[in-house]
Amino acid sequence: MSNEVAVNEALGIVNELLLITKDAEDSLKSARNWGIFDLLGGGFISGLIKHSKINNARNCMDEVNALMRRLQTVLGSISVPQDYSINIGGFATFGDFFFDGTFFDGLMTLKILDNLNDVRDLRQRLLLLKDKLTNFRYNS
Repeated sequence: MSNEVAVNEALGIVNELLLITKDAEDSLKSARNWGIFDLLGGGFISGLIKHSKINNARNCMDEVNALMRRLQTVLGSISVPQDYSINIGGFATFGDFFFDGTFFDGLMTLKILDNLNDVRDLRQRLLLLKDKLTNFRYNS
């Protein structure tokens, strides 16, 4: 595969990644908003919606990992991290539904914010990679 073809394919993958991470970011922002509403007394339904948004973000990150593996194959010797996930679950999710109180609502909101920051950081890295690939394509 020529460098030009590899760069074009990598750019296509990065563009897909940017779309998917935007969807994950939007889902996490919505989950954050529902989490704040839940903190203010939203109840069971707001908790369900919040967790639905978290699950959507989790599914997006599964797609991100698959695309990152493809990107690694295309880029070859350039190392690409491939373990992105939404780190919300287990006991915190159980407690959010079972105890449904301020402590667990706050804990979930903090976890959502941490993951939102991670997704935003990934998007910034992808934008930098896109710029580098674009510059490489035009300078080759």
